[in-house]
Amino acid sequence: MRQVSVEVGMAAARGIYRVVAFANLAEQWQDDLQFLVLAPDEASLAQVETLRQKGLRNIAAATALGLEEGDIVDCEPDRARATVLFRESDVHHSLFLTNRCNSYCVMCSQPPTRHDDGWLVDQAIDIVRHVRVPPPVIGVSGGEPLLAAAGLERVLASIKDCWPGTDVEVLTNGRLLHDVRVKEALFSEPPANVRWLVPLYGHADFLHDFVVQSPGAFDETLDGLLTLQEMRQPIQLRIVLIQPVLDVLDELCRFIGHNLPFVECVALMACEPTGFALANRDICDLDLFEAGPALERASRVLDRYQVRHVFMNAPLCALPPRLWTRATRSISDWKNTYADDCARCTVKDRCCGLFAWHEKNWKPTKLKPIEEAIA
Repeated sequence: MRQVSVEVGMAAARGIYRVVAFANLAEQWQDDLQFLVLAPDEASLAQVETLRQKGLRNIAAATALGLEEGDIVDCEPDRARATVLFRESDVHHSLFLTNRCNSYCVMCSQPPTRHDDGWLVDQAIDIVRHVRVPPPVIGVSGGEPLLAAAGLERVLASIKDCWPGTDVEVLTNGRLLHDVRVKEALFSEPPANVRWLVPLYGHADFLHDFVVQSPGAFDETLDGLLTLQEMRQPIQLRIVLIQPVLDVLDELCRFIGHNLPFVECVALMACEPTGFALANRDICDLDLFEAGPALERASRVLDRYQVRHVFMNAPLCALPPRLWTRATRSISDWKNTYADDCARCTVKDRCCGLFAWHEKNWKPTKLKPIEEAIA
């Protein structure tokens, strides 16, 4: 998340705020929301304090570089900082429900913790309430959101109420969907605007269970996928490209095509070089360019079964040209960057780029700027 240094006016309490320019405060003000008013000079600060003294206690003046109007922030006045939880101008948006998880994937980019973080559900709902312009798509992730199934149901209901036109993508390992209580909480009235993003790392239990470091996870995930199919919910399967997965990628894609033909899409994803992946670099640091023939074979298998598929987190120079049309710009805005070498690349505007921490960790391949004209 982006963190911004901020000076906040007196008496401001920690909480969720919508950032607003002073000139637009009257138009946007609601008594059930909190507003952080951008005050670039002493006159603006004085105007905001005057409004507070007249009874508008849900506003606070702030002086900060790096905040944009429409940002939703967690403001910590005592630490003189704000964390940007939602930015209107971003392409990708997400809500974070928990850092707890029942899997321990060898390449997990955000290693789980065990402490109770139920407050994150309330924070997510507060974010939804404060957003000025609803996004076309919002991701919901963790940790494992199904560990907070009742909270997830509340968040989905809040999104439906506040953003009826927004599609939701829930990133989950799917293992708890077979639980009757979870099923009842989420599907007593099956949601109409939700897609479920579920990882699968092998065509046999010992393969998937090794990657997620959880015995029995393969069977539970398949049960979850069948539950989603029963509820007529759209599914994207996710495959993170690390060496143990690449070794069986052909078989995995055939398994999907033969046994899971109901999935809407398969996403083949380059590994994010952070978290547990750093401790397991020997199997996670994969050169995608060298893996190109295997990726092309996997694509042909999925085509044979008429399974739509995309490549995510993979720079175009790391993929065979035949796969470029399937590559998506998938890296979250706050994580996304480009290397200096990318400046002269003719397809940079179509490329997902790199994770921001590639310099201190690793790149998905040796970058090779594409300098010839591409149709």
